[in-house]
Amino acid sequence: MAAAPRGTAEPRQSPEQRRAADIIRLLTLYRPLLDAFVIDFFTEDLWAQLPPAWQPALAGATPVQLAGLLEGQGGPGSAWPLSLLAFGAAARALAFPRGCPGASPRPPRPSTQLLRRLSRATGCERVVDIGAGQGHLSRLLAFGLGLRVTAVESDARLVGLAQRFDQELLRELAKTRGLAHRRHPPCPLTPRAPLHVAGRLDPAAPWGEFLLPPDPPGAGPAARNPLGGPGGSEDGGRVLLTGLHACGDLGPALLCHFARSPAVAAVALVGCCYMKLSSAPQQSPSYPLSASVAALPGHQLSYRAREAACHALEEYQGRLRGGGAHLRAHCYRAVLECLICAAEPGKRHLGLQPGRKAHTLSFPQYAQLGLPLAGLDPVGVPLDSGAMGAMLEQQHKVVAFYTLGQLLAPVVETLILLDRLLYLREQGFHCALVPLFNPRFSPRNFVLVAARTPLATALAGLAKDSEDGHSSEDEDVEEAEFPREGQSPQ
Repeated sequence: MAAAPRGTAEPRQSPEQRRAADIIRLLTLYRPLLDAFVIDFFTEDLWAQLPPAWQPALAGATPVQLAGLLEGQGGPGSAWPLSLLAFGAAARALAFPRGCPGASPRPPRPSTQLLRRLSRATGCERVVDIGAGQGHLSRLLAFGLGLRVTAVESDARLVGLAQRFDQELLRELAKTRGLAHRRHPPCPLTPRAPLHVAGRLDPAAPWGEFLLPPDPPGAGPAARNPLGGPGGSEDGGRVLLTGLHACGDLGPALLCHFARSPAVAAVALVGCCYMKLSSAPQQSPSYPLSASVAALPGHQLSYRAREAACHALEEYQGRLRGGGAHLRAHCYRAVLECLICAAEPGKRHLGLQPGRKAHTLSFPQYAQLGLPLAGLDPVGVPLDSGAMGAMLEQQHKVVAFYTLGQLLAPVVETLILLDRLLYLREQGFHCALVPLFNPRFSPRNFVLVAARTPLATALAGLAKDSEDGHSSEDEDVEEAEFPREGQSPQ
């Protein structure tokens, strides 16, 4: 890197920018490991690509020791090479902490609590829930908090289910209110159903005109957009925008709508399915969004890297500690890939699913199910050869190799989340990334919150809410838990 001209100071980097740069340096060092598909373990001899000093230790590691490597807690009898320990320590240090391990795995409605706080802080009682599915969150917000909710879902079938559930709840509320017995406390729910709309988000359209027909085509959106025109809602008021587990490009599209639409006062976003993000330069990329990350050499993430970022790390740790048949799955698939490529070299990386409980089968049974899915006849395929048996005996190596990829998965997700945070910061918005609930409840547990006004009031006490389910409005925000906010736009 060229030195700055004498008399000028290099731009000062924020902690988030420095973390993003450090992550990219780490991923660049281990990109062959990050980009490898475990199903290619035998076809591409992935074990030989590991550092030679790592191979003996990993080959002799038990699943419990591998779980300790993921957690940074060692393991009974483990003796890892220093370079492997340094790799694990760097990955854990650069990834965002994923929540409080001691908290309940099923906290009581933390998403609803967050949106309640945002509503109070911004003075908005109108919420637009994008990707609402069957409307579970929308019902909590509408019936439980009395907010005016518009639920947008691209699958018209799910919209119909959501409306049916709403009507069932309204009937139950009517029955409850019809009971005039004084010994029964009044029902805390508000009989206000969400407004459900079948439609998709057009990322390029103005806020009040963003609806496209649903996919597949069905009952399309109303002739008049129920979200109103440029004013935001039918009454001209501002709205809160939420997308919880917004798949692929939907998450970045919501952030772009917030950034360019003054009618949107705040947004709360939990993303998922990062492998579906558009990243080609000729398209409108959903990664990177920020100028900060786009300027860093080596920021590109392959499909495999983005897919790895969607893994459920805590679930895999549990599998390692429990051992058992579940750990067979990746070895079985890697051996099957070897058989497929030997029969027809042009058939690679097919999306085969020989069964959800394939690990309970013997390998010949597994192959009998998997080969026809690849268009191959199992008859004549040597399922009991010595070479195949030798591969199956390397299951422990396959598990160890996959574990190393799991170490990098949270780092990749952190880079994607940092890119979104920096995109909003560059435009002057207040924003924070919050581990909203225990990752055992859902591995995608980070919510990106952004607003046009300071967030301290909305986030105060939120961590306590997630632990015990009650509001703690007077608790202060811990600097260690929530990133420092950016500046408000002028």
